[in-house]
Amino acid sequence: MKKVYLSVIGFSIICRLSAYSQPKSDSIGRKAPFSLYTPVMQDSSRDGYSPRRLRIDEIDLVSSYYIQNGDHSPITGGIGTEHVIDFSNGLDVNLVWFGQGNNKNTLAAGLGYDHHSSASASYVALNGGAKPGGTRIYPSLDWTLENAKTGGTFGIGAYYSGEYNYKSKGLDLHWSEKTADKSGEFGVKLQGYFDKVTLIYPSEFVPAPIITVIPPGSTIITTASGNREVINTGGQVISNTKNSLPTSPRTTLSASFSYSQQINTRLQVMFLGDLVTQSGYLGLPFHRVYFNTGKDTIEKLPSSRFKLPLGVRLNYFLGDNVILRAYYRYYMDNWGIRSNTASLEVPYKVTPFFSISPFYRYYDQTAARYFAPYEQHSPTDPYYTSNYEYSKFQAGFYGVGFRIAPPKGVFGWQNFHELEIRYGHYTETTDLISDVISVSMGFK
Repeated sequence: MKKVYLSVIGFSIICRLSAYSQPKSDSIGRKAPFSLYTPVMQDSSRDGYSPRRLRIDEIDLVSSYYIQNGDHSPITGGIGTEHVIDFSNGLDVNLVWFGQGNNKNTLAAGLGYDHHSSASASYVALNGGAKPGGTRIYPSLDWTLENAKTGGTFGIGAYYSGEYNYKSKGLDLHWSEKTADKSGEFGVKLQGYFDKVTLIYPSEFVPAPIITVIPPGSTIITTASGNREVINTGGQVISNTKNSLPTSPRTTLSASFSYSQQINTRLQVMFLGDLVTQSGYLGLPFHRVYFNTGKDTIEKLPSSRFKLPLGVRLNYFLGDNVILRAYYRYYMDNWGIRSNTASLEVPYKVTPFFSISPFYRYYDQTAARYFAPYEQHSPTDPYYTSNYEYSKFQAGFYGVGFRIAPPKGVFGWQNFHELEIRYGHYTETTDLISDVISVSMGFK
């Protein structure tokens, strides 16, 4: 299910980050901003410092609907349905205030909610009777301070993501510095994710419940997850001790670097690089692998992984109405995967307040050395997976976005300053296909 979340969340983020720059009507200047407190009067003679009160700068709402189909589910060993439906919603609120030296403080609070149903998840149980769906909640909080004189920033962030079989906590530290002429900017972001994978195994690997009869007829039932019930002769539960399923840790540490430069009035370029290291339980316990002997087992992957993605992004302003947004990334890791990503988006301003943005992204990768299809692994292999996420494939993702930002607000509502709708279609040479539609609304 990880791929599903990345696809949906990534597409939703694109809706905000890839929005075409258009004139916007700032309603803040025409009314008193929302205030969470009344500031104490300050001595204006002291360094010319006059604090500006806390206000809501922007509220963003994003909803997306995602559906996919395929025939290589890792839950059933690389065969079987990959049908998934996911509905996600996200809310981001940006609070702004100005402090000492007129430095800008931004507090960004986010809350996301996903609900998905997966046909393949039912087959964690051999009879197809396992739970087919689930929900995920992921709040976030980020504070950034921008220096009014230099334009440099410093900030910290915290994240949480929770669903029934996976819990994740994250922290980040980020800062940036501009060049002397403000035409270039260097940025660094350090992140750490500390996860717990719930060890939910396929049904055939779950031990049968232990039943012990205690005189004078009471029965003790201990399940595979450690739940313990004592039942008397009348069938009543007289004692119930519940233990949670065991978990295994996973840690991801990353350092991201970027440098952006304004080459001239038309061309902007950005160079990107990441160093990522993972350790702990890096597979999923309900992914099956079938050996060439016909016997099945649980996916087994190394307990460490190193990733190195390098990228470049170009924005070229082709006249007053067209922007070319190009991106390329090369990726490698120590599991043997090498990949290339190339994308192009061409926002076109139809009117000053309406734009259309067709886009296309190409992707290819080599297979991880630990991957093999259904019944192709040998029992003597040190590691094995039949998850097609690690297979060799090519993929394409294309679609279009529509954005409106009228000066009097969307539907005449002044505070509803922009609306964007995007649709994308994804195909893989593994026969996986998916569609996603996203609606993004911005309020000021």
